[in-house]
Amino acid sequence: MEWTQIFIPIAVSFALTVSAMPMFIGYFQMKKQGQVTREEGPTWHNVKTGTPTMGGVVFLVAAFVTALLTGLWLQQLTASVFVMLFILVLYGLLGFLDDFIKIFKKRNMGLNSRQKLIGQILGGIVFYLVYRMEGLPDSINLFEVVELPLGVLYGVFIIFWLVGFSNAVNLTDGIDGLVSGLGTISFGTYAIIAWKQQQFDVVIVCLSVIGGLLGFFPYNKKPAKIFMGDVGSLALGGLLAAISIILRQEWTLLLIGFVYVCETASVMLQVFSFKVFGKRIFKMSPIHHHFEMCGWSEWKIDIIFWLVGLIGSALTLWILF
Repeated sequence: MEWTQIFIPIAVSFALTVSAMPMFIGYFQMKKQGQVTREEGPTWHNVKTGTPTMGGVVFLVAAFVTALLTGLWLQQLTASVFVMLFILVLYGLLGFLDDFIKIFKKRNMGLNSRQKLIGQILGGIVFYLVYRMEGLPDSINLFEVVELPLGVLYGVFIIFWLVGFSNAVNLTDGIDGLVSGLGTISFGTYAIIAWKQQQFDVVIVCLSVIGGLLGFFPYNKKPAKIFMGDVGSLALGGLLAAISIILRQEWTLLLIGFVYVCETASVMLQVFSFKVFGKRIFKMSPIHHHFEMCGWSEWKIDIIFWLVGLIGSALTLWILF
């Protein structure tokens, strides 16, 4: 794969997303269907009620089609590509069902946590089976220092990694443009790592997603014309976890995805503190809502969190290369 070819999947996915998004938004507006704001969320988010959602459908389809066509053109349609796209589609489908139920029943509760978890676990099992069929090792690469053999327990780790980060990105997607920007940074970093490792099949998938996110961002930045919905956030998180595993660089997601980790930790700490001590650590969780309650604008949160994501990604690349 020549370096000049990296612009092709980005451009194709971007063009598909930008051209289809206005029609998608127009359909939701015509049907008068949109996001139902959480009752326990910030009161000023009430103005977002009715904003079209499920925008992730558009950029996921664009990324999926682009990855397949580019992979076919460059003869990079490997098992890794298909299993990555499988996670993208399955986790996206779970999010789609969740969003669809919310919109159809006009409530903020879609699939219950058990239903989502079962689907996510099944996806992890299929991913592990394909992983083993490819002859990849049952071990975790610990910070480029040692390989920790886990045997069949590595399958448990894979499920934990996929489920954990799909939900982490889902929790992060709470304000306009945040995950669109963070996702672009995260997938861009993995594209660089995959390029250095000459895993061009992974590069193609990363670039296809980047193009879709760049095409989505103008419609998702504040004030958002559309939200990505669970269909987008669950799929992006699951795919990031899958890519880190395929590249044998699992630990890197702790730095590249540092914001996602902090968002998830803030929810866990909040719940633990309230149940055990009856007190809240944060004004509201996930932590981006805490900063909102402190008076930060959504743009300020976006920029600060994007910078944290960039620092984590830069540190990862410095350690690796």
